[in-house]
Amino acid sequence: MAKEKHKSEFISKGLVAQNRRANFDYLIEEKYVAGLELLGTEVKSLRLGHANINDAFGVEKNGELYVSNMYIAEYTYKGYVSHSEKRERKLLLKKKEIIDIINSLSRKGTTLVAMRLFFDTNGRAKLEVGLGKGKKLYDKRDSIKERELNRKIRLKDF
Repeated sequence: MAKEKHKSEFISKGLVAQNRRANFDYLIEEKYVAGLELLGTEVKSLRLGHANINDAFGVEKNGELYVSNMYIAEYTYKGYVSHSEKRERKLLLKKKEIIDIINSLSRKGTTLVAMRLFFDTNGRAKLEVGLGKGKKLYDKRDSIKERELNRKIRLKDF
């Protein structure tokens, strides 16, 4: 039998999932914090920390923004209602932000990438998304060199 989680182990505030490769693979120009349209079993699964946003990206459909390929595991103690694990979920943003993002996405090479999934102070699920351009291989090498240099400088200070 699976080990039951105590109420204190649920995530009520704070980070649920993070996409660490986003800053490495993309040059992030702007960040937005969006609400998510979720089902009840999805929220319960998120509170247990069962989510993965490494492959998630934003798409535009009929003037609205959706996040695709975001994995939220099926809730274990579900009743007769469940959710699809990789369904498209609607992003909740202000109209001006949606228009700005759609205009940016129309440019070639721009992508809407999921950065962090978290619960805010009110207990609502939020997704931080970033508008980014894909980095070339030589850009990634520069990022690695800069990170190594900063690491050596920090070690010398101690």
